[in-house]
Amino acid sequence: MPNVFLVGLMGAGKTTIGRILARKLGSRFIDSDHEIEARTGASIPWIFEIEGEQSFRRREADVIRELTSQQDLVLATGGGAILNADSRAYLQSRGTVIYLRATVNSILQRTAHDKNRPLLQTADPRKKLEELMAVRDPLYMEIADIVIDTGRPNVQSMVQSILTQLETRACEASPNCVTQAEPSMNEESTILLNVELGERSYPISIGPALLQDGALLARHVHGDKVAIVTNTTVAPLYLARVEAGLRNAGKHVTSIVLPDGEEHKNWSSLMLIFDALLAAKADRKTTLIALGGGVIGDLTGYAAASYMRGVDFIQVPTTLLSQVDSSVGGKTGINHPLGKNMIGAFYQPRAVIADTSTLETLPARELSAGLAEVIKHGAIIDAAFFDWIEANIGKLMARDKGALAYAIARSCEIKADVVRQDEREGGLRAILNFGHTFGHAIENGLGYGEWLHGEAVGCGMVMAAELSHRMGLVDAATVARMRALVTAAGLPVKAPDLGTQRWLELMEVDKKNEGGAIKFILLKPLGAPSITNAPQELLLATLAACV
Repeated sequence: MPNVFLVGLMGAGKTTIGRILARKLGSRFIDSDHEIEARTGASIPWIFEIEGEQSFRRREADVIRELTSQQDLVLATGGGAILNADSRAYLQSRGTVIYLRATVNSILQRTAHDKNRPLLQTADPRKKLEELMAVRDPLYMEIADIVIDTGRPNVQSMVQSILTQLETRACEASPNCVTQAEPSMNEESTILLNVELGERSYPISIGPALLQDGALLARHVHGDKVAIVTNTTVAPLYLARVEAGLRNAGKHVTSIVLPDGEEHKNWSSLMLIFDALLAAKADRKTTLIALGGGVIGDLTGYAAASYMRGVDFIQVPTTLLSQVDSSVGGKTGINHPLGKNMIGAFYQPRAVIADTSTLETLPARELSAGLAEVIKHGAIIDAAFFDWIEANIGKLMARDKGALAYAIARSCEIKADVVRQDEREGGLRAILNFGHTFGHAIENGLGYGEWLHGEAVGCGMVMAAELSHRMGLVDAATVARMRALVTAAGLPVKAPDLGTQRWLELMEVDKKNEGGAIKFILLKPLGAPSITNAPQELLLATLAACV
């Protein structure tokens, strides 16, 4: 294994991840800042204060030159090491460079009380970090062989992602090497995650037979009254079981069964929920439970946000799409004839309980629709996860329990971290709409319910990849990979012919748009998103190629 060099801004996790990575690889670990302190007998803040930053950078460059010439090393570099052109050259030529990329919000959270960061001892640390990011991010990207986003809460998962990509790179250099897919999670275990939103934080439980555990659901219900919202498809399968568990826990239960389908995600269904709540004299301590897929989750969440100006609700998703995406993050709402999800609220649940056993009764078409959102998470955030999906798509389609457990957990982990950083879609969270600008247009243009949401998103991702290629952001091979994986997931890759003008009209009604300009989430490269406008001639060419 060649040397591994970790680069990134302060607080990105280079030392923490470097130590674990070195142990996994059987290599030595060195932190360049610690090495400078050991050689000088002085702390980094002291060197900055007494000698100045320029002197520190000279010492840093000397250490980088010496250490990179050694072998069997995992080296965590200082955040500014890449400012020196010679150091960049040494790092790039003498090992594998891994850029641990973190957002300004993440770094501020991690360094808020750290007095050993001299560059952040200013009146406005956020502004300073934004300035550092603007200068250094292009330099990190210039020399990086692997890019890892370090916002996810599970450090071991990040290390595993690095190991997988290192193995893949090593195998590419050896024609007789066969890579090992990342191991699936134990199919019988319960996975616990958390969406970190301060006082609005909530747990996600993922595992089999969770609906059998009435106490698990009841412990998140703080009042005596519960209203379960479900639909005509899910109710015969699971409603009685959930009702019994809650009644055994001493709760008064009201059940509301709505018609099934995206076409019913509308004002009329919302009024049916309110009618039932008022008839049952539901008060402010009533908890709503969304038992079903994404439509039920969105409707129930919006009802909870609105009823008596806000009551608790719990997500109990029963489809793959809702388990990996819509149940997490607090987006609630209904459709309007002129646009999908245009009426709603950001309103977080008290908990998400995803019983993977419910996937055993899921129709094949619904399973494929859920895989679209799984693929999306790999495409925009984690290239190694995208690789894993490609390697395991057969297992996922065959409903291998371990593979599905890993796909659900990793998807929830990715989405939870994005939501933590940008709860109300002020910027970063928009990346979760990769494929959705095209996909929502398909749903609306054909009529809600004609294509499943995941089917439209799957096709939309292929179209977004095609547009990315036409804009020079990815190569043709990336588009081919996306098309092949979406096809393997049983999803459509040819868009319906809505007519060019109708396509444009539908895409103009999108929540991301500003000033009338259509905004797209594109790939730059696979595993990293770009939020941008597109020249109309390239958009029209994409439509012509995909319809």
